[in-house]
Amino acid sequence: QVQLVESGGGLVQAGGSLSVSCAASGSIGAINNMAWYRQAPGKQREWVATISYRGDTNYANSVKGRFTISRDNAKNTVYLQMNSLKPEDTEVYHCNAAIQSPTNSRWTDYWGQGTQVTVSS
Repeated sequence: QVQLVESGGGLVQAGGSLSVSCAASGSIGAINNMAWYRQAPGKQREWVATISYRGDTNYANSVKGRFTISRDNAKNTVYLQMNSLKPEDTEVYHCNAAIQSPTNSRWTDYWGQGTQVTVSS
C-alpha cells in the first residue's frame, strides 16, 4: 500500500541544475532515513545521498559540493537539488525510505520506480 513516486527528471545541459522529488504515500506511521540512489544500464546501483529524520546528511564523493538532499517531513517528501551537472550524472535516480507501519509498527524498506536524468555536453 505504500508507494514512493519520483518526479522532476529531465534533460539539462552540462553545468546546469535540476531538482528531483520523491513523495511517499499510503499507510505510513513514520519515515526514518531517506536516500537517493542512481543506476545506469548494466551497472550496479550507486548510493548518492542520505538524510536522517532530523536532517543530518551524507553524500557520495562524486556529488559532494554539487548536490543537496533535503526533506519535508510534513509532506513525506525527499528532494535532491543537483547543481553543476556533468554528463556522468546521467542516470535513473531512485529514492529509498525506511517506513514504519501505523498498525503493526513494522519497519520496511521501500524503493521508488525511478526518474531519468540526462545531462548533455
